[in-house]
Amino acid sequence: MYLSYCRSPASNKVISGEEHFSSKKCLAWFYEYAGDDEVVGPEGMEKFCEDIGVEPENIIMLVLAWKLEAESMGFFTKEEWLKGMTSLQCDGTEKLQSKFDFLRSQLNDISTFKNIYRYAFDFARDKDQRSLDIDTAKSMLALLLGRTWPLFSVFYQYLEQSKYKVINKDQWYNVLEFSRTVHADLSNYDEDGAWPVLLDEFVEWQKDRQAS
Repeated sequence: MYLSYCRSPASNKVISGEEHFSSKKCLAWFYEYAGDDEVVGPEGMEKFCEDIGVEPENIIMLVLAWKLEAESMGFFTKEEWLKGMTSLQCDGTEKLQSKFDFLRSQLNDISTFKNIYRYAFDFARDKDQRSLDIDTAKSMLALLLGRTWPLFSVFYQYLEQSKYKVINKDQWYNVLEFSRTVHADLSNYDEDGAWPVLLDEFVEWQKDRQAS
């Protein structure tokens, strides 16, 4: 395969033309998926996911959206795309696929994961609502905590039968803190702590189940 080469003045290293990021290519790549309104919407997003070989509900898509600082689930604006893909140095499908391990690795850092978790709340909620509807909240919690929190399946069952129709931001933030600090047997749960009522009721519900 023929490779063009250019010299990087900063490092004086030889860089493959295939590796060099192109804003023009990145913009053309965006327009493969964008509609007339210059936004990648649900249809374009579906095609984008197919092309990169990732299901829309894969957590990689959430991390990518976080990297792009996307405001709304299911949409990428041109500004978000260009800014985010430039920071990732991706101007095509193969380059983005080569970043998948990096994107997954972002979830392993405690501080970064917390940022992604908090981002997910505003990303997933309807912008005319201050809270997440319960079904969306359950889906996002499954994506973010389903594989790492031992009590997740129990908490999910609790939400299924609870009176709650929405999850607010304070509750959302505290679920992560709870998952990180409270033991699976709930032995160190402080009833006098500043937990939201949602979590107090979850603990009470779970203890009643264990006692019966």
